[in-house]
Amino acid sequence: MKDTALTLQAMGADAVVIRHSASGAAHQLAKQEWMKGVVINAGDGTHEHPTQALLDAFTIRRHLSGDQGDLSGIKVGIIGDILHSRVARSNVLLLKKLGAEVVLIAPPTLIPVGVSNWQVEVSYSLDDQIRSLDVVMALRVQKERMSDLYFPTEREYARGYGLTSERMNQMKTKAIVMHPGPMNRGLEISAESADSNRSVIVEQVANGVSVRMAVLYLLLAGATFKELANSGENS
Repeated sequence: MKDTALTLQAMGADAVVIRHSASGAAHQLAKQEWMKGVVINAGDGTHEHPTQALLDAFTIRRHLSGDQGDLSGIKVGIIGDILHSRVARSNVLLLKKLGAEVVLIAPPTLIPVGVSNWQVEVSYSLDDQIRSLDVVMALRVQKERMSDLYFPTEREYARGYGLTSERMNQMKTKAIVMHPGPMNRGLEISAESADSNRSVIVEQVANGVSVRMAVLYLLLAGATFKELANSGENS
């Protein structure tokens, strides 16, 4: 990593967007003096994925936020592979900050150790929660990270935690369906749910382009954290 950073510094890079398999890699790169450019975390291990959380929150605000623009009173269910999900961790931090209520829904084997420190509700039953959710956010089952048997079979997982059309019919009238992608259709989400008029999954992708453009613009323009906060309040 050091040699890569020094190479990028020598090339005059003003910003580096880093996606890395090791948790903490972006922080490690940012705190060292190997390069002077901006470091943007595009996902580090099973730790965080900040810009995904930003685009998710932006998408939810466009559909469900009240007059104040915050997410107070909105209940978001994050479902599935919480254990390996950096998306879940970043979304918990941001959505709570914006006033949303967050519930993590997964088999016990896919709930991280120490989740009590996240200060969110944890449920092992999607059917118990589905009627109360304003946002159903299905997570990709990360098969490449699952060297152990976290659930007996894919069919059993889909039966217990997959977003099916039957479950979608039980959702609130204005509730929306989200997914960070790529999707395992038929596993964590059915094709009918992914393609329904409740789904904002394609919109998430489009919003991601705008959100990440904004991040690059604000950081490369030399904005301070205070200015970033003010720009968020004014947008």
